[in-house]
Amino acid sequence: MRRVSTIAVAGIATAALAMSVTACGSSSEEGSKNAGVGLAYDVGGRGDHSFNDSAAKGYDRALKDFKIKGKELTAKDGDTDADRYDKLSSLAEAGYNPVVGVGYAWTPSLAKAAKKYPDTDFGIVDSVVDAKNVASLVSAEHEGSYLAGVAAGLKTKSDKVGFIGGTDSALIKKFAGGFQQGLKDTNPKASLDVQWVQVGSPKGFGMPDRGKDIAEGMLSNKVDVIFSAAGGSGAGAIEATGKKKGTWSIGVDGDQYYDKGLAPYKNAILTSMVKNVDGSVYDFIKSVVKTKKSEHGVQSYDLKRGGVSLSYSGGFIDDIKPKIEAAKKKIIDGKIKVADTYK
Repeated sequence: MRRVSTIAVAGIATAALAMSVTACGSSSEEGSKNAGVGLAYDVGGRGDHSFNDSAAKGYDRALKDFKIKGKELTAKDGDTDADRYDKLSSLAEAGYNPVVGVGYAWTPSLAKAAKKYPDTDFGIVDSVVDAKNVASLVSAEHEGSYLAGVAAGLKTKSDKVGFIGGTDSALIKKFAGGFQQGLKDTNPKASLDVQWVQVGSPKGFGMPDRGKDIAEGMLSNKVDVIFSAAGGSGAGAIEATGKKKGTWSIGVDGDQYYDKGLAPYKNAILTSMVKNVDGSVYDFIKSVVKTKKSEHGVQSYDLKRGGVSLSYSGGFIDDIKPKIEAAKKKIIDGKIKVADTYK
């Protein structure tokens, strides 16, 4: 029998050790190095002029302030929960920490990923996942939408107002419910036309042409103020009002008056119900990479915390600001209880 040299044996042992380290499930070692921040957008991604862009703003600021790197992925139309899980898994496997899912559609896949990768900090925007390593970043959309309803009730001349939701989910019904209550409390004579871009599907957040069609139908029925909580589809509604004199859109998520992609129609944007998603995403990233005291559990961003607000850009609602601020104070003080669903 041929003798094996001592050097050869050492080489074999080293190779075996390396193989054994690689074979130890990546889920147990995903936190051993930090590649930066992983951000998973919902359908539409960066550039949707709405929700995703707001998250991107907080992400960009965090990367700059904390001098870290990041990777962005975007869900596609037709992605299954398994497809979304693969995206989150790829970020965790590559060592990104934290990993943030933007939008409630990530809920099932993020819950599964959080269980698989216990050493990775996950954040989810607009949903709740009950896990020790997950921060659920939720906003009081109904409170901000109530104020949008107050503005609509005071500014409508036809007493006909519209609401366009991306889909008929519980989340979007929070917007509709608060808006309806604010409208009716302010202007009992006003009627509200509620329509969904896509029933039962998040695809409704990325269909601007459909949003435009719905808005044009409302305008033809003398609706003169339209609030859209429909992601990228809302851009179509803003275009429709921008082309019809004497009608208004209410923006959502970010201050859409300053959205460069909507600049031709900005003078038709009455106000925007701003969700400070950028703030919640930034705070969460900071808690993981800077303070090392990761936020977990439900993190609620309401009117009192500055998580939602109504914009005054353009000056179109300056004349009714005292009434809006009075309603805001009553909500914060608990004198107005805002409905969190549409009925």
